[in-house]
Amino acid sequence: MTEMRRAADASAGIWVLADPRTGTAAQALGIAERLQRPFRTVALDWGELARLPWPWPTLAGLAPPARADILEAGAAPGLVISAGRRAAPVARWLRQRGARTVHAMRPGFGAGDFDLLVIARHDAPRENRKVFPILGAAHRMSRERLLAARGEWAPVLEALPSPRVALLIGGAVRGEGLEPALAAGLARQAAGLGGSVMATTSRRSGEAATAAVDAVLRGLPHRRHGWGDPGANPYAGFLAWADLVVVTGDSVSMISEALATAAPVFIAETTEAPRHRRLWRSLYEAGQARPFLSPMPFARAPLDEAARVAAEIRHRGWA
Repeated sequence: MTEMRRAADASAGIWVLADPRTGTAAQALGIAERLQRPFRTVALDWGELARLPWPWPTLAGLAPPARADILEAGAAPGLVISAGRRAAPVARWLRQRGARTVHAMRPGFGAGDFDLLVIARHDAPRENRKVFPILGAAHRMSRERLLAARGEWAPVLEALPSPRVALLIGGAVRGEGLEPALAAGLARQAAGLGGSVMATTSRRSGEAATAAVDAVLRGLPHRRHGWGDPGANPYAGFLAWADLVVVTGDSVSMISEALATAAPVFIAETTEAPRHRRLWRSLYEAGQARPFLSPMPFARAPLDEAARVAAEIRHRGWA
């Protein structure tokens, strides 16, 4: 195994450093996909040292197979797209070998070592040429993906009475799931808004909240899919067919993905977390969402911040 050679120029290709956490990886992958260029996905499997804060560029946090995968590539890529604090030292290590680096989310140590930082406005970034503020988070729910999902799920969802309400239910990041009474109340309100409900529960929702949603929707026109349910996941189809979206405010990813649609987006304010509340406020002020209190329909344009980041990358000549 030899030390990686320096990249000659941007023609050396694009790499995405994919964190094992789906939401984190989706931010880097979403930006890369909007570039509409071939890219290589490097799976960052973490070793025992991954949780240590590394103030220098290093591959030390990677499991040996992931480290070997990078080293055996032979040369650094022209562009590296990454997301999350664990991926940051790896991206910085590749930058020392000639790669351009675009990083989503705050990297922790060494922020000045990146060529472009994609930071959410609710994280109050200091704007400069290296910082690119966005609303919400980057994700993979592109216009093309929504169009494809609309066609794919037409046989199932087109028959549901309209207006179709997409109900996206998350849960506490480090809690015991969403309160069942709260989940039931959201399902009841959503059912009262339209002709049918397309509900999804996440890994963080919990079994009790999922059962509460099912009890409310039983007998009503609906489709419900939960974490670990068998069969294809209709989540993208729900968004593509939604006439209105209700999403719990505890999930930055689901809120951001909902904004990719042209439907009115209503946020159920289910957490007191200051960071999430800053996110909601930034979206309310931008006219992209409203609180789920008195959900009157309103007009808004689809938001695709990952595409805006990709356009900036192309503008700088990095792709």
